[in-house]
Formats: sequence, structure tokens, C-alpha cells
Amino acid sequence: MFNLDKFKLDVSKLKYKFNLDYMNFNSTEDIEPEREIIGQERAVQALKFGLSMKRKGYNIYASGCSGTGRNSYTNMLINEVKGSSKNIKDWVYVYNFKNQNEPISLSFNCGNGKCFKNDIEDIVEKLKDEVPKIFSTKEYEYHNRLLMTELESNIQQIIDELNKVAIVKGFRFEVTERGLISIPIKEDGNILSEEEIGNLTPQEIKHIREEGIKLNQESKDFINQIKQCEDSYKEKLEELDKNVGKSLVGFYKSYLIDKYNGDKKVEAYINDLCEDVVKNISKFKVIGEDSPQNPMALLGIMGPKNDNKFFIRYYVNLLIDNSDCKEGMVINETNPTYYNLTGAVDYKNEIGSLTTNFMEIKPGSLHKANGGFIIINAKDLLTNPFSWECLKRSLKTEKITIESLNKQYGHLATSTLKPEPIDLDIKVILIGDAYIYNLLYSYDEDFKNLFKIVADFDIEINKNDENIYKIVKLISNQCSEGGLKHFDKKAIERVLEYSARLSDDQYKLTARFSKILDLICEADAISNKDHKYVTEEDIQNAICQSNYRNNKYEEKLNEMFEDETLLIDLDGEKVGQINGLAVMGNGEYRFGKPSKITASTYKGRSGIINIEREIKKSGSIHDKGVLILSGYLGERYGKEKSLSISTSITFEQNYSGVDGDSASSTELYAIISSIAKISIKQYIAVTGSVSQKGEIQPIGGINEKIEGFFDVCKLKGLNGKQGVMMPIQNVKNLMLKDEVIEAVKNGQFNIYAISTIEEGLGILTGMDMEEIDRCVNKQLELYRKSEDKKDEK
Repeated sequence: MFNLDKFKLDVSKLKYKFNLDYMNFNSTEDIEPEREIIGQERAVQALKFGLSMKRKGYNIYASGCSGTGRNSYTNMLINEVKGSSKNIKDWVYVYNFKNQNEPISLSFNCGNGKCFKNDIEDIVEKLKDEVPKIFSTKEYEYHNRLLMTELESNIQQIIDELNKVAIVKGFRFEVTERGLISIPIKEDGNILSEEEIGNLTPQEIKHIREEGIKLNQESKDFINQIKQCEDSYKEKLEELDKNVGKSLVGFYKSYLIDKYNGDKKVEAYINDLCEDVVKNISKFKVIGEDSPQNPMALLGIMGPKNDNKFFIRYYVNLLIDNSDCKEGMVINETNPTYYNLTGAVDYKNEIGSLTTNFMEIKPGSLHKANGGFIIINAKDLLTNPFSWECLKRSLKTEKITIESLNKQYGHLATSTLKPEPIDLDIKVILIGDAYIYNLLYSYDEDFKNLFKIVADFDIEINKNDENIYKIVKLISNQCSEGGLKHFDKKAIERVLEYSARLSDDQYKLTARFSKILDLICEADAISNKDHKYVTEEDIQNAICQSNYRNNKYEEKLNEMFEDETLLIDLDGEKVGQINGLAVMGNGEYRFGKPSKITASTYKGRSGIINIEREIKKSGSIHDKGVLILSGYLGERYGKEKSLSISTSITFEQNYSGVDGDSASSTELYAIISSIAKISIKQYIAVTGSVSQKGEIQPIGGINEKIEGFFDVCKLKGLNGKQGVMMPIQNVKNLMLKDEVIEAVKNGQFNIYAISTIEEGLGILTGMDMEEIDRCVNKQLELYRKSEDKKDEK
């Protein structure tokens, strides 16, 4: 009789029980709250190396599952290494006096950009105040009067010469508010009055009009001479103004160049600015030049009006101000659109038309992080149109170029600015999963040259005292920062069990700390308000409530087992039939489900027919598992003679498809049972992959599979014989719920661990392998003889 007991697992192996009695605390209240990096040695080493490398292309891709601390750990490490602000600059855009559509970028040490802006704009304001005063001084008025007297004298001479001609024709020219006009006169030289003009005959009036027209034609040369005098006056006045302006502007120019010496680009801008101020010094004069008493106004020579829009050219657009920055900048860009990365030029709607100027240039996150670090979610970056190409271009050229997408693609009719690109010195950290990393590495040639460092965050960490204590401090930190109740020691032990369950390993803990923090918050929310600490019971209740919120589908399936909509045998023995186990999921919630597998064997040479494959309901891994079965059967029973059998195998009542090889050993047991006509115990469910040599191989989801079968057995009634047969390699993955462990402890449920097909057949049939082989060979010989007779015919 085959001995089952030696394969039964002891209760102690079904879950790792955490005991923190060796740690000197009663609750997390006794622990100094601290946020530390837990595990992730490989990722941390890669991050530190990547952050320390200053060469081009050593940007970082932080790869791993969500919740493993990729973002928080990256920020933590950056804060440790970001150092001083010596590489950080202030950046400004200023007016380009040579080409107004191409603003100039200037860089300054931290804080100097703000000083430069204030200095320039203060000086311009002082000039607005001082220039009118200088142009109101007696000295300036004296020189201006000399020029004006000269102008008036020259104009009067021209008018006198013109009048010599006009008097002969009965006219005289005079300067009025409307300018230079011709006036009819009498023989004595006096002007004709309106009364006298009214007494003239029509012929006389006609004569005067005709003579006036002729005179106006003859006076054009004189008027041109007057205009030349006016132009000469303007030139001399402008020269006078420039000389006055140079003496005043020169003082400020020297001050600025002395203060910002050493930067040729800044000095060149200061020179251009001062030249433009001198050139447009008249814009600073506010002296009421349009007054009627001004002789120039009488001649139609109007002075310039004060234009506030004009003075925008002397403003400074402080694009990036790092005056308060003491160390490297760290920017987390949560919305990496094209314009959020590179900045943009804004427009204003003025009377139906779009206008802009260099003061409307807005920075992007690349500007803000320049000289420091920027963290971007890879998925967000790739799903925003043009953002990825924009980031690559900036990293390759080491320049930040502000350019309209509409202009790039020819969709913008409005003229726009072309700001000078800014030098880029930045470390980019992309946060994403392994799928995106492999996708970019395989299909984007630039990616591997720009992101040479991958920091791979693991989903699990080693279960050791150091990591356990760090998790305790993490819980303490969450309680302190989140305003939660502290956790007693038993509650923490239960949290650690939950962590080990998530990792499916007794020797590991999950690195998805977001799941741990969620449990902590939920346990606090349902904790008894009268209790000082969160207890073990609170943790268990939080887990149960979370499961209940997500297990509707699982309950529906169990109801179908209970009312026999889904058929399953949990007692007795049958030939060619066995209970397999599968894992199903609903979001992140996973659960196990038993499934009846049947095999039918008959004479023929078709081999194993996988019904799921025939109807295209099986995946490639499952197909591989079935083909391995043929290899095992051929190795064991077909070395000397061919296998003259046909076998069909299927998952009963399965309509959604199947994949994976975790049921391959289960299928093999059903096939051997069908060939040998040996009954299999229906109360033992089976999971495990198998090799062609008959070795049982580990599988995933072992806890969910065992618990799923246990739940169905409990619904139908536990009889003490029921249990699950599993690979021995999966024993370390067992973190079963207490209900299952209690049933095993009370002899109501059994768990067997095996390493070979032979051991599994022994448990399922109660027979040793030699006896099973005889039964298989006997049936195969019958099939073979039948096929041989068929061939002879």
C-alpha cells in the first residue's frame, strides 16, 4: 500500500509566522519615525551611479512595478546627491535690437538675473525721470533756442524772398496755425478784409484765384527750401539730444558693464541697449512739444508722444529666477506636454489680431530643472504628442528650443518669435515599467544612447531583520505623518504576514509598499475608536473587507459549484478524470478555481488531442505543456514499440480559454489513468508543471489555488480526505489563510508535496509505479495489436 503520510505537509510549513518579540518595542509609538530605502540594493546602486555621472547620455530609466517606491526613492536619492547650486543659472530673455523677432537669452549666477532685471528697469525709469529734466535745463534751452532762432531766421529769409514774388502778384505769405498760406493784399500792402473781398466783382475774384494758383505753383521751390531747413533743424536737434543723452546714458552704461563684466554676451547687450536709448532719447522727453505756443507746432513740426509700448523693449523677462535656490533643482513633471517641457510664447488678442513680444515667453519644466534633475513618468511622456521627440532633441542638442508646434507644421499664419535656444545641463529620470523600457530599447535607437542607466526596482525584498525593522519604521512614519493611530506589535506581525503573502514567498517581503500603506490606512479607518492602538484583529478585518469588496466574481462561481451548475466530484474515484486548479483574477484580486479535467483514450495513432487547441481556446504555453506529455509518454512507454493510441483531453465546462502549463502534470495523471483503466481519487486536486522526464516543476498562484479548492470543499462538506497535491518546490511559497491551516491542523484537509510524477500517481491511485506501468503497458499492447491487425487488412 502506498504511504501518503510521508508526502503530507506539516502545519508549520503552511505559513511563516512572524515573531517580533526580539525587538524592543511595544508599538510603533516607541519607534523613531523615519522614511528609508528598503532593499532595492541593485536599483539604488544604479541610481547613485547614474546621478553621479556628468557625461552626456547617462540619464536614468527607473524600471519596476507601480508602488515599489521608484518615484519616492528616486527623489530621496536625488536629495542626497544634488549638492550645491553652482551649476544652476538664472535665465532671462531680452529684446534683440538687431532683430526684434529673435529675443536673446542671457544667463547669470543664482540671484544675479533678478538683480540684472532690477538694474535695467530701474535705470530706464530713472532715465524717464532725468531726461525730461535735462532737456528742461537752461543750458539745453539755450542751445535749442540757438537752433530754433537759426531755423526761424532761415525760414523768414525764405518767406521774405517768396513775398517779393508774391507782392508783385498781389499776395503775401504768412505763417499761421495751419502753416504757410498765401493772402491777397491791396496795392498799399495791407490785407484785403472780408468786406473788401465781398465788394469785388466776379471777374476780380476769378483773377485773384487764378493768380493764387499760379503763385502756389511758383512757391513750391520756396516751400521745399523751408522743409530742408526744418530737416536740418531736426538733424541738429537730434544730434544735440544724442550728445546730451550720451553723457547721461554713459554713466549708467559704465555702471552696468563694471557690475556685469566678464560676460561678453551681457556686455554686448548693454552696449546695444545704451545705443538704442541714445538713438531714441526723444522718446524719454515729456515736455509738451505739441503746445500751440511751441514755434515748431506752428510750422507743423510735432514732437514725439510718450509711447509706453515702446519702452517694453527695455524690459527684462526673468524667465528663471533661482535667487532662493541653495542646491540643485528637482522638478517632478506630472503633465509632460510639449509646451510644459519646452515653454511657450503666449499671445494677446488686441482688436482682433494676435500680438506678442519677448515678455510673453514662458518657461517649461526643462528650464526650471536646468542645472538639476527632472523626473517624468514614461507613460505620460509617450502618450503626450511630440513630447518624447522634444525631450530627445533637447538632450541630443543640449539646448532648450522654444518653438510653436503650429509653426513647425506650417499651421500658423501669425508671425511669431524665435527665441534664442538656452543651454541645457540636466539629468532626466524616467519612471516606468519594464515593458515600456524594452519597447523603447528595441525600437528607438536614440533611447539607448540617451538613457544608458536602468535602475531596476524589484517587486520583493529579502526577509531579514534589517528590512523588517525598516518596515516597522515605515509604519511608524506613516502613522506620524498621516495622523493615524499607532500599531501594536501583533498588528505589525500581521502586516508582515500580509507582505509575505503578497510576495508569495516565506523568505521574501513585497516591495510594493503602496499596498502595505493602503492596508495601514484601511486598518486605522476601521479600528475601534476606544482602542489606543491598531490591533491584529483590525488588520485581519481590513484584509477581509478588502477581499469582500473585490470577490463578487469568486462568490458567484462558488454559488455555481454549490448548486451544481459547475460540476465537480469531491469524493470517490474515477478513471480518466481529475480536478485541476487555476487562478483567475479581477483587477489585482486573484482567487483559485478547481476545474474538472477528463481524458479519453482509444486505439489509433493520433497521439494526444488537445481539444482546447483544436478549437483555438488554448494559449501557446498550454500547447507546449501538452506536447511535453507526449514526450514523457514516449520516453517511458514507447522506446521499444510505437505508441498506438489516441487520447483526447479537455477542461470540462471551460468556455473562456486556457493557458499556462501548471496543469500539465494534472493532465498527464488523467491520461495515464485513462490508458491503464486505473481510478484516480477525486478528492485530491492537483497542480504542477511536468518535464519530459517526469519531474514536477513549480508553478505560480499556489496559495490561491489551494484556498480556492478548500473553499469549494467547505461548501460541499469537508470529509478529512480532501486535499491538494502540489510541487515540493512551492512549499516556500505557502502563506495560507488561517482557516485552511486550522482545517489541516484538525485533519479536515490535506496538502501533499511531491517531486515526481511517480509520487503523484502513488498518492492519487494508492498503487506503486511498477504496478501502474504493467497496467499501462498491457493496455498499450492491446491497442497496438488492434492497430497491427487493422494494418494487415
